[in-house]
Amino acid sequence: MPTLSWPSLFSSDALVLLALLLIALASLKLLPLREIYDTVNSRVSPPFSVQHAVNSYSQYSRLSKQELGRMRASYTRLLSWQQKRVAYDMGYTKKLNRYAEVIDLNAQFFAKVCSLAESQYGVSPLPGAGDLTRVRESLRHLVRDWSAEGARERQITYASILSALETLSLPQGSSILLPGAGLSRLAYELALRGYAATACELSAYQNLLFHLVRSCSQANQYSIYPYAHWFSHSLSSADLFRPVQIPDVVPTHPITLLSADFLSLPAQPTHDALITLFFIDTSTNLLSTLTHIHALLKPGGTWINLGPLLWTPGQQAAMECSLGEVLWASERTGFVFEEQAGGGKTRTVECEYTADPRAMMRWVYRAEFWVARKA
Repeated sequence: MPTLSWPSLFSSDALVLLALLLIALASLKLLPLREIYDTVNSRVSPPFSVQHAVNSYSQYSRLSKQELGRMRASYTRLLSWQQKRVAYDMGYTKKLNRYAEVIDLNAQFFAKVCSLAESQYGVSPLPGAGDLTRVRESLRHLVRDWSAEGARERQITYASILSALETLSLPQGSSILLPGAGLSRLAYELALRGYAATACELSAYQNLLFHLVRSCSQANQYSIYPYAHWFSHSLSSADLFRPVQIPDVVPTHPITLLSADFLSLPAQPTHDALITLFFIDTSTNLLSTLTHIHALLKPGGTWINLGPLLWTPGQQAAMECSLGEVLWASERTGFVFEEQAGGGKTRTVECEYTADPRAMMRWVYRAEFWVARKA
């Protein structure tokens, strides 16, 4: 192998190769990350994009049946012959067979979601990993926002917010923004009351389902099986595999849906009120979120909040603040808090989130509610 020396690097052959390399590099179009991520058919797809959601919804059946296969393998491997007989008489094999049927029924529902995505966005499933956890969470969100079964959970969380809005006596058509709107049921309830509601939601998992709900021709058009995937804390197999009908109402009043990151919205003071429901603790940068809330409100505009401070592990939030720190930062940003019953800046609302009302376990949040004005 010849030894390279500095003089040899400047030989005619080396210069020609260098020139060709520079020409090739100059011909490349270097796309910014934003353009890459906004291309819905890109294999590089962010976790909340339409492409990623479609991939996950389309793989629900395959991934769920893989899990069911592991459950059946454990049943076969870990039980003795006599124990298998007891389990059979108990009906456990029928339970696993029913789970397989329910997977197929949910898969039919998700096939409609994927069909909607293809017709509205031109997005079809691509090879790649799917997120089964987010798909299953989406079923529970449908129950919370768009079923009769979720009415009690909605009533508890919406009551304080709607009461605060009534106290404000905002005129008809007042602009209200809801970042992290989920499946947009609260935005719809505001539209029913005459407000100009704008729902902002980053996740295509949520937005695709809302588009499907909005396309329904009648109430209770679909049956889903949201509780089948978690055998723990169930009183009976009938409870585990029970169907839930959605939607309880067809949303006909218009709302504006922004499929975007809240922090990407133009920082213009255009809204009379802004409502954050189970949203603040999703921030990776709390201070940026508070500043943006302040910027989007008109002078004297109102910020209404209800939610916990469950900082999500793994999201690498810049800060994981206590309630006191959140309130201090909010005041430093330019908010003035209204006094709540009891004399404090906040009051506690005990509530659940996507809970199974028939389960043997309850996870109750001591969520904090407040109303603050832009100074």
